[in-house]
Amino acid sequence: MAIEAWFMDDTNEDPRLPHRPNPKELLPLDQLAELGVLYWHLNPNDHENDEELRNIRETRGYNYMDLLDICPEKLDNYEEKLKNFYTEHIHGDEEIRYCLEGSGYFDVRDKNDRWIRIWIKAGDLIILPAGIYHRFTLDTSNYIGLMRLFIGEPVWTAYNRPQEDHPARKDYIKSLTEKVGLPLEAH
Repeated sequence: MAIEAWFMDDTNEDPRLPHRPNPKELLPLDQLAELGVLYWHLNPNDHENDEELRNIRETRGYNYMDLLDICPEKLDNYEEKLKNFYTEHIHGDEEIRYCLEGSGYFDVRDKNDRWIRIWIKAGDLIILPAGIYHRFTLDTSNYIGLMRLFIGEPVWTAYNRPQEDHPARKDYIKSLTEKVGLPLEAH
């Protein structure tokens, strides 16, 4: 089962709603890959022993891991943090999230600055490249349990748009035009 992605509609309704255009049209995963977004579907019930997850971590150098529950009952300053997550931003490093439970939306900008909504559910591991404009919100379930992966010590610094002069943004834009090979094949 693959993640679902679509171009978002232009309404200003609750961000936790799907914002699917009508008629419903899903984007192929290779369209996400062209933006540098990588995806795997793994077994969230056995993440401690998952060989494929171990291989991804070793190959990509992800040596730090933590778990995070995002829901009103478990996250201090829930409303404020969700608002911050939904503010369009970039990071200087990849953002790696593995959904163990629940579901939520990552929105990324395409090459024409349109929003693509990516619905992640249990078992979905997604990697957003450094420098891509994105944001996150829960869906109407109001819960997601995530594994966060990092290279080295975690850095959670978000740089809100505009960031066209940020080195990670410049490298990202360059990568869209030069297309280099990926060290590990994603699904």
